[in-house]
Amino acid sequence: QVQVMEIGGGSVQTGGSLRLSCAASGATYSNYFMGWFRQTPGKEREGVASIARDGTTAYADSVKGRFTISKDNAKNTLYLQMNSLKPEDTAIYYCAANRGFSWRFSLSPDAYDYWGQGTQVTVSS
Repeated sequence: QVQVMEIGGGSVQTGGSLRLSCAASGATYSNYFMGWFRQTPGKEREGVASIARDGTTAYADSVKGRFTISKDNAKNTLYLQMNSLKPEDTAIYYCAANRGFSWRFSLSPDAYDYWGQGTQVTVSS
């Protein structure tokens, strides 16, 4: 059974940086496309960034130029480097995974079967 778990998160001031990690068990990352999502109360889960098996990446417009998604297949770990954080980035962040073609990536939650429990990121002004 595939399990993914977010590591990191926390509180930071506006303009600060955080790095989230996502560790997997029961899966080999090289066989999965991955994504980061976030959600705030009363809102739908929003795609933040995605990375295909071949390394192709995609970002939501709201985070382009500030966030970077990457993965280390040898460590079976996914990362989200978040810079220049803003109060509107405050949310619970989730990582997700699914099998797919080498070029496949997606910012839609419906594309993913495996989800972590989430980690809180709070950006104060």
